[in-house]
Amino acid sequence: MFRDLIVKNRSYRRFYQSHKIEKTLLEDLIDLARLSPSAANLQRLRFKISNEEIENEKIFSCLGWAGYLKDWNGPEIGEHPSGYIIILSTEKNIEKVACDAGIACQSILLGAVESELRGCIFASVNKEKLQKLLEIPIKYSICYVIALGKPQEIIKLENVEKNDIKYWRDKNGTHHVPKRKLKDIII
Repeated sequence: MFRDLIVKNRSYRRFYQSHKIEKTLLEDLIDLARLSPSAANLQRLRFKISNEEIENEKIFSCLGWAGYLKDWNGPEIGEHPSGYIIILSTEKNIEKVACDAGIACQSILLGAVESELRGCIFASVNKEKLQKLLEIPIKYSICYVIALGKPQEIIKLENVEKNDIKYWRDKNGTHHVPKRKLKDIII
């Protein structure tokens, strides 16, 4: 059911690093983005994939992992993503492709969930460093990075209490994500 895909599509940050993601699966996920709507059908997005450990670690070094978890510096070795999709634009002003990039991210992540993978979208990226490390031509602008892998964490949705929307982890490592109630967001 489509609703189940949406509910399972959370921001996962810990993975089974040893679980290999095949290049063909990453290409299939990009194909979902390719087939998705694009403003004025301009199709200005491009994609770079990685499923090799050395390149993955270069990407990992450029990401900010969880803003609300101040005492956590990101996944430990063994929990790193085993694949990445970097969303690029042919447009220098990435705000002009923000809608397209958002649609592409959602399409990719829903496809990942359907394939028993999970992921996380990163806007907190050292883009200049990443562009240099991966030798991405300057004619492309980095929009987002999607980390992918077999999930190694449990995420639980719960109702927002006292207007506190900050996600958190309990002592067992379960990741809690407060969501506003439907009645509270319909005007």
